[in-house]
Amino acid sequence: MPEDQLPAPGGPPLLDRAGLERVLARAAELHAAVGERPESLSEEQLIEIGSEVGIAPQHLRQALAEERGRGLLPPERGAAVVLAGASSVAVARVVNGTPSAVLAALDATMQRDEVLAPRRRFPERLTWEAQRGLLGGLRRGLSLGGRAHHLAGASEVSASVAAVDGGRVHVRLVASFAETRRRRLEITLVASGLILLASVPLAMIGVAPLLAVLPPLGVSSALLGLVRRQYRRFLESAHVALEQVLDRLEYGAPRPTAAQSIFDALVGPPRLPPPGKG
Repeated sequence: MPEDQLPAPGGPPLLDRAGLERVLARAAELHAAVGERPESLSEEQLIEIGSEVGIAPQHLRQALAEERGRGLLPPERGAAVVLAGASSVAVARVVNGTPSAVLAALDATMQRDEVLAPRRRFPERLTWEAQRGLLGGLRRGLSLGGRAHHLAGASEVSASVAAVDGGRVHVRLVASFAETRRRRLEITLVASGLILLASVPLAMIGVAPLLAVLPPLGVSSALLGLVRRQYRRFLESAHVALEQVLDRLEYGAPRPTAAQSIFDALVGPPRLPPPGKG
C-alpha cells in the first residue's frame, strides 16, 4: 500500500489526491440533490473544511479569488462560431500586488504599449477601447514600441481583479472581437455570393448546372477557409498580446525606446477620468 494511503493510527485510511477529489465531487452532488445551497458556505467555513482535509489556507484563498475573478466566457454557438471562430479571448494569472495597484499598472500598460484608451472604470474592473483620432493612429502606425497592437482591433478589452490575500491578486483579461468577426464575415459572405452568381451566365449558355456551380462553389469555400484561418491566427496573436501584458505586469515593463520616450514627452498618454465618472 502506498505510504500516503497507510491507515492513520486509530483511524480510517488516508485519502490520496484522486480519492479526495472524488469524495468532494460526490459530496457536492449529494449536497445539490437535497436542495441545499452551496452558496451558504462562507469563506471562513470553506477554509476550515479545507484545513480538515489538509489543504493550506493560502491555496484555498487563491482558488476562491480565481473563481470570483474567473468570469468564464459563455460557450458560443451559431453559424459565426463555425464559420470563423470565437469572438473573445481571455487569460488569467495570479500576480503580486494589491487590486488598486495592479489596475493602475494595467491601465498604464494598456495606454502606453497597446494604444488603448479608458472606457469605463469600476472598483475592481477597468475596460478600454482603441485610441481614436490622429494621436491613436500615429501611435499604432509608427509602432514606437515595436508592437503589432493586436488588441487595438478589439471592441473592448477588460481587466478584472480579485484579491487572493494581502499581497497577491488574481487578474483576468478579456478581449472581445465580436465586431471584427462580424465585419470579416459580412465581407466574405458578400464576396462568396457574388462569386456564386458567376454560375448563372454559365447555366444560361447551356453548361450543365452541376458543372456551372462547382467552380464558383469551390472558390467560395476556399475564400471562406482562408478568412477563417486568418481570423483564428489573429485571435492567437491577440491571446499572446494579453499574455504579454500579464508578463509585463508580473516581471516589469521593458525600457521604452528613445523614439517612444520622445513621443510620450511631446504628447503623453490620455488619463483615466476620476472615479465615479467612468
